[in-house]
Amino acid sequence: MLKSYMKLMRIHHYIKNLLIFAALVFSGQFFQRGKFLSGLLGFCSFCMISSVVYIINDIRDREKDRLHPIKCQRPIASRAISVKNAILFSVILFLGGVACNIGIYHISSSLLILLYLVLNLAYSFGCKNLPIVDISILVAGFLIRVMYGAVIIGLNVSNWLYLTVMAAAFYFALGKRRNELKKLDDGKTRKVLKAYPVTFLDKNMYMCLALMNVFYALWSMDKSTMLTNGNKYLVFTVPIVLVITLKYSMDIENVYEACQSSDGDPVEVLLHDKMLLGLCVVYIVVMFAALYL
Repeated sequence: MLKSYMKLMRIHHYIKNLLIFAALVFSGQFFQRGKFLSGLLGFCSFCMISSVVYIINDIRDREKDRLHPIKCQRPIASRAISVKNAILFSVILFLGGVACNIGIYHISSSLLILLYLVLNLAYSFGCKNLPIVDISILVAGFLIRVMYGAVIIGLNVSNWLYLTVMAAAFYFALGKRRNELKKLDDGKTRKVLKAYPVTFLDKNMYMCLALMNVFYALWSMDKSTMLTNGNKYLVFTVPIVLVITLKYSMDIENVYEACQSSDGDPVEVLLHDKMLLGLCVVYIVVMFAALYL
């Protein structure tokens, strides 16, 4: 039963919430105890709130999920957890998320959490069936994470970094829709797929990928970035990011085990590809070395 509740929370998707630490890491202040603890509380808060969103979405989609070859194994769709218990559990998680946020209370952080919740409820209750709107809400979730992380520790984030995250999020969202469409083109499990031509998804996902790499390179060389973290070595991480995006693109293009089991979900692709995961670890090590050594 515990395993079912952990699966319901989608703990592996907490990887996305690491974006909350982006502002802290890139500021060169990651090891400042007070700011790190604030970031950690914010991370815990966002994890619980995001789990609430996943549970609500699973409750809403339980009938469609039962028709999906992979999603039918989700706890609510498979009836491992009842709807009543899932609602009760989501209330407990929501209260836990609010409690963590109170520990670092800032009016802007509370508004961002509220905005994230409202946007995702709108997504679950119909907006996910509107083309472009659906992926825009997913992208907004990534941007809110970065903004939230900056607000709770009182730091500013470069506009280039926001643009990098936005372009990357659009790339991931379009790539996920592309793989869903190729594998489940009947539209029974996701209505919005009927509105997306594969050619549209292909062209625009790679446009966003190109923009992401350009924005990241500009961020790494920007004068304000160098003034913030006090070094000029971030540009050496650009080739690593290029290789990571090439490997990720190859995964979602090929008939690849990670994509077969996840319809191109970025978290699933990352966790099932050891080489891609290793490249991300290399990036993190080089980034920390450039910033702190």
